[in-house]
Amino acid sequence: MNQSALLRPGWTPATIALMVLGFVVFWPLGLAMLAYILWGDRFRTSNRNPTEAMDAMFSKCCGSRRSRNRNRFRTSTGNLAFDEWRVAELERIEQERRKLEEMRAEFEAYVLELQRAKDKEEFDRFMNQRNANRRDGDVQTFTQD
Repeated sequence: MNQSALLRPGWTPATIALMVLGFVVFWPLGLAMLAYILWGDRFRTSNRNPTEAMDAMFSKCCGSRRSRNRNRFRTSTGNLAFDEWRVAELERIEQERRKLEEMRAEFEAYVLELQRAKDKEEFDRFMNQRNANRRDGDVQTFTQD
């Protein structure tokens, strides 16, 4: 058995012993060894094509659904007619989504305007009632004197 097989990523006796020893000596060494055990195989495969490996890692954990779907549909199936139809349908769906977003924004603006008008009406009613109470109170204080 050669040395590279002895320290391969994974839960082998050698890697576990090195991890424990690393935590005993200096905790970042143990943490680094733990990272190597858990994710070392990803680092080894990334030597072939680093950009592709990093994209794959990020798309697994952090990629948005829209970007993943967009990249998935850009690949060719080999059938040109189907690919053209699919691109046209995706564009039509995207246009519908944009229309719906515009309608949603218009509706939110309308609801906001209704709320503002309602709040203004309630505030005006409060101020009129308050002013009427003050006038009545002022008249009463002058008549009592």
